[in-house]
Amino acid sequence: MKFGIDRLIEEPALRAPLKGQRVALLAHPASVTRELTHSLDALAPLPEITLAAAFGPQHGLRGDKQDNMIESPDFVDPAHGIPVFSLYGEVRRPSAAMLASFDLLLVDLQDLGCRIYTFITTLRYVLEAAAAHGKAVWILDRPNPAGRPVEGLTLRAGWESFVGAGPLPMRHGLTLGELANWFIAESDLQVDCRVITMQGWAPEAAPGFGWPLGERCWINPSPNAPNLSMARCYAGTVMLEGTTLSEGRGTTRPLELFGAPDIDAGALLREMRRVAPHWLAGCRLRECWFEPTFHKHAGKLCNGIQIHVEDGSYDHAAFRPWRLVALAFKALRNLRPDYPIWRDFPYEYERERLAIDLINGSESLRLWVDDPASTAADLEVLARADEAAWIEVCSAFLLY
Repeated sequence: MKFGIDRLIEEPALRAPLKGQRVALLAHPASVTRELTHSLDALAPLPEITLAAAFGPQHGLRGDKQDNMIESPDFVDPAHGIPVFSLYGEVRRPSAAMLASFDLLLVDLQDLGCRIYTFITTLRYVLEAAAAHGKAVWILDRPNPAGRPVEGLTLRAGWESFVGAGPLPMRHGLTLGELANWFIAESDLQVDCRVITMQGWAPEAAPGFGWPLGERCWINPSPNAPNLSMARCYAGTVMLEGTTLSEGRGTTRPLELFGAPDIDAGALLREMRRVAPHWLAGCRLRECWFEPTFHKHAGKLCNGIQIHVEDGSYDHAAFRPWRLVALAFKALRNLRPDYPIWRDFPYEYERERLAIDLINGSESLRLWVDDPASTAADLEVLARADEAAWIEVCSAFLLY
């Protein structure tokens, strides 16, 4: 199959409209061609393209920043001599001076298919800025490695943030190009936007179910996104960032496992199976021990659970990571009513609202966990309604 960047490089007719324009590129470390050449280096020699600037999202163009709220500076690219502007530094939205450096912006970002992943918020911000300043945007489309399934509550009005780009469910099922078209329609943006589509993407095909497993290399789009298993789990395990439980940062399997020094993972797993066994379908769960080298519980032995989605037992249609991790919270609250699950700390520059609520786009998930009378059926009713509504809305934007 071909990603958008591969088609742009291989098909001169696609590049023809770029001749005579100052071109900028928004990219990160996973922005590479089939041959693993970074998109910036692959575009630079093309005669139709005059590279004028580059942009980096959270974690930087080079992916060197490990954690949230660790900013990247602007710099001059040493190989190409062009300015590289950070959209996770002094600004989150491109400034007028940045926009003045180019006529057309190419966006080549590998997404993970989850609302919380800030690259899609950056996409929305650059589309809004382009509309305001008369700039064109081309999306060089890439796969959604989590595939087409949709899951989670929709972000509620007033809960927009850098980890909440709009009224999407947690697992949105779209590619970046499809999301761009939805953002434009949802905000009624007047912007010249074109999607360079992929060829041969088969999101329902095994074994990758969204990612061309065995055909394309996996490169971390951010430091803690090391493999396809993480991408599959992420719509659930990202919620752990808003808790006192470790999400596995500081281990070699971040966002595939969770735990803490003071929990009994065996008892937790038994309670999860008692409360909602159907929410554990499609994967295998294994009690484990781990010691993070940094981040939460660094240097402490943690008891926890690893989510396995890499063997023949994986069922793409049945696996529901958001429900699974929500169930873990509920089971822990049942077992330990006074356990301090929710972490109160600055999260993506928000200091007034709890991180768990920002992540979920409302207070609904936390209130469900903390209500001793609530049941799995209660959350199922809320989630199913939101998921069905989103599937209907986004069907008009599917390109594949």
